[in-house]
Amino acid sequence: MSTASRTPTSAKRPTKKSTSPEPHVADSHDLIRVHGARENNLKNVSLEIPKRRLSVFTGVSGSGKSSLVFATIAAESQRMINETYSAFVQGFMPTLARPDVDVLEGLTTAIIVDQERMGANPRSTVGTATDANAMLRILFSRLGTPHIGSPQAFSFNVASISGAGAVTVEKAGRTVKERRSFSITGGMCPRCEGRGSVSDFDLTALYDDSKSLNEGALTIPGYSMEGWYGRIFKGCGWFDPDKPIRKYTKRELNDLLYKEATKIKVEGINLTYLGLIPQIQKSFLSKDREAMQPHIRAFVDRAITFQTCPDCDGTRLTAQARSSTIGGLSIADVCAMQISDLADWVHGLDEPSVGPLLTTLGETLDSFVDIGLGYLSLERPAGTLSGGEAQRTKLIRHLGSSLTDVTYVFDEPTIGLHPHDIARMNDLLIQLRDKGNTVLVVEHKPEAIEIADHVVDLGPGAGSLGGEIVFEGTVEGLRNSGTLTGKHLDDRAALKSEVRSGNGAMEIRSASTHNLRDVDVDIPLGVLVVVTGVAGSGKSSLIDGSVARRDDVVSIDQTAIKGSRRSNPATYTGLLEPIRKAFAKANGVKPALFSANSAGACPNCKGAGVIYSDLAMMAGVATPCEVCEGKRFLAEVLDYTFGGRDISQVLGMSVAEAEQFFADGDAKLPAAHKILVRLNDVGLGYLTIGQPLTTLSGGERQRLKLASQMGDKGDIYVLDEPTTGLHLADVDQLLELLDRLVDAGKSVIVIEHHQAVMAHADWIIDLGPGAGHDGGAIVFEGTPHDLVADRSTLTGQHLADYIAG
Repeated sequence: MSTASRTPTSAKRPTKKSTSPEPHVADSHDLIRVHGARENNLKNVSLEIPKRRLSVFTGVSGSGKSSLVFATIAAESQRMINETYSAFVQGFMPTLARPDVDVLEGLTTAIIVDQERMGANPRSTVGTATDANAMLRILFSRLGTPHIGSPQAFSFNVASISGAGAVTVEKAGRTVKERRSFSITGGMCPRCEGRGSVSDFDLTALYDDSKSLNEGALTIPGYSMEGWYGRIFKGCGWFDPDKPIRKYTKRELNDLLYKEATKIKVEGINLTYLGLIPQIQKSFLSKDREAMQPHIRAFVDRAITFQTCPDCDGTRLTAQARSSTIGGLSIADVCAMQISDLADWVHGLDEPSVGPLLTTLGETLDSFVDIGLGYLSLERPAGTLSGGEAQRTKLIRHLGSSLTDVTYVFDEPTIGLHPHDIARMNDLLIQLRDKGNTVLVVEHKPEAIEIADHVVDLGPGAGSLGGEIVFEGTVEGLRNSGTLTGKHLDDRAALKSEVRSGNGAMEIRSASTHNLRDVDVDIPLGVLVVVTGVAGSGKSSLIDGSVARRDDVVSIDQTAIKGSRRSNPATYTGLLEPIRKAFAKANGVKPALFSANSAGACPNCKGAGVIYSDLAMMAGVATPCEVCEGKRFLAEVLDYTFGGRDISQVLGMSVAEAEQFFADGDAKLPAAHKILVRLNDVGLGYLTIGQPLTTLSGGERQRLKLASQMGDKGDIYVLDEPTTGLHLADVDQLLELLDRLVDAGKSVIVIEHHQAVMAHADWIIDLGPGAGHDGGAIVFEGTPHDLVADRSTLTGQHLADYIAG
């Protein structure tokens, strides 16, 4: 049969419609879904966040942004990654509890780039924190002349040691003793032990030599004869605790001050005796000065003088490590260079034998420049970086990463950035997104909000008044939404029609700290002075180096406040002290009963209010205490009242409620009321006075610090970027507070980038023109009106655009 007869000409196959192929099921997971989030103040929040987009979370400080982004989404991502490791490995990792949320879907690996200051270890520098030093050490060990050894020979964290002795080895079934020796060549300066500075003690600040130890001769914080130290001093037998120190023999004084760690037995207990000076070096000086508690810092400043190590001239390195050079420069020389200059030096090296190393090192240094930190040097101690600088330094290691489909989480990345630098940070965030990553940003600055693909606005208020999503959508939708953020998004400040006149001036002459170039400036007193300039221009160097440490100055900087879950606003500000005393006086009992950390604590939970169950490598469980029902106090303590309330009810009040409670009537308490007024003035009226400090956001903690230090006696207040963590709506309240301080006769000096604060100033001091060695000079002094009219500096141009906008 022919082919034609087999195929009927009339029969036609139905043609298939051309349709686009169905999307692969794997491509359908393009959302992060959150349902029923209740962490901290979140009220059963549910939302969907688009992946591979830039989402910005806004809202007043304390509205729940960090609770949603960090404590829920990022925390669960990290917890689930940790669970992929074996139980053995998890035993060495921090245990993370599952956030209080019903459903979390579509999570990817989260990388958190937060505002936490970098470690305050005095051995940590910008170079060691970013691996740039590690690459430089390898470079010098390969190319340095003369060759002195491995990369360890260039490390100020490795000491040179050597030794020899007999070792026992098995050979051919026989035990043989052999002599072995070893030697490690390190780069640590032996005089300062790699710290770059040496300390000298003022012995008169350690003790009163006219008294005996039992009479309270020691003036070191935490050293008393009632505690463990007293037991050791009385039981060691090397000196008489009843003899005045000035009558000690040379040996007795040496034992008291310098004796190395020695095992002793006191009252049948094995203890270790250590002389006062090595003990202070171990307990106090092992931390960076900025990380110390205020009273410890005051003692260290009083008792110990630090000077540049004469042996290494502050480089931390041995003479041998400094003798090896590349092109005439030692590793100490290149670490002291400004990073932008160091990047040019590295790019100028043409050594194929270390080509890949030079490429990687050059890219790392270029990242510093791209992110606006080219003015730093690798030798800069990590603990001296501001919150914004630390955050951007952490970002360095992620910029060149080949990872994609990662969730990057940023906490106010524009902190510490001049308006001129914010556009650069925005470009970096967009680069991360365009590589295929999900970028989540908690932010207040309009310039950063406007680049968002998706905006989530939380509110409507803070604390118990927040925790809800009030808007989700585009930036344009936010602008027209009527929410607090939407209303203030296009806020522009007006210049003051009249500025105050100063009543005298503080003279600064030949200031040369860090990059300052022998600056002479007169800071007017009795007015609001704003010091501004691009990041790294020398603002903090000028104020911290020449103003902040004067006797009549109250300095409120960016250092994080310390506090555990037992600390709360009442304990931190000193508010609890007058309240405890008032309760004690009204009821005829001792004040310690009204502290959950002292005699009044519930014995079952020890005043914590919850029972913590440690489950080894699994997340611990916290359950409310059944005895005190979470109130933290003994039942009999709660029978005592003041003004009709027991102590747990008072600690459960908000700041605003407590302010009214202690204002008049039976509960009138002026000492407590004064502190509460200050807390209200800084916008913390919604906080519960007994809530743990660990539940406070970064902005709330800074304002708490501001409120607590506003009561300090001083005529001059120095504030370092007080708008950090503040919502646009809260800036006006801060300006009113600064005005009240000035109207009360105080001089207020503010280091700030926020244009609204600049516009409100009576006098502006602008540093620049650039950062690092391109800055360090005064480029403008005068009123905001003159700065805008002048427009000759970067600050003037941006302030003029802000006012005009």
